[in-house]
Amino acid sequence: QVLVVESGGGLVQAGGSLRLSCTASGLTFDEFAMGWFRQAPGKQREEVSCINWSGGSTSYANSVKGRFTISRDNAKNTLYLQMNSLKPEDTAMYYCAANMYAYCSGSWLEYWGQGTQVTVSS
Repeated sequence: QVLVVESGGGLVQAGGSLRLSCTASGLTFDEFAMGWFRQAPGKQREEVSCINWSGGSTSYANSVKGRFTISRDNAKNTLYLQMNSLKPEDTAMYYCAANMYAYCSGSWLEYWGQGTQVTVSS
């Protein structure tokens, strides 16, 4: 059974930084692209960033490009999201997920953790 656990969220002032982590078990971590999603109250879940199996290719939503950096440590089965220059509109529950493939695609495995809350105050 695939299990993902997100951590690292918190309350931060606008302009601040946070680093999210996600550990995944029950799958061969380095065979899958991984991604971060977020969902704000009353809004649909949106993809924030994706990284391929090796870490050599990444993609970002326009709203976070230049501020967020996704990375992974395959030896630790861990995915990261470094978030800088945070804005109030970044406030959301953040989730990580495994893609169905080694390279980023629109198909994701439906295994979701509890998420980690990020709240950015103005």
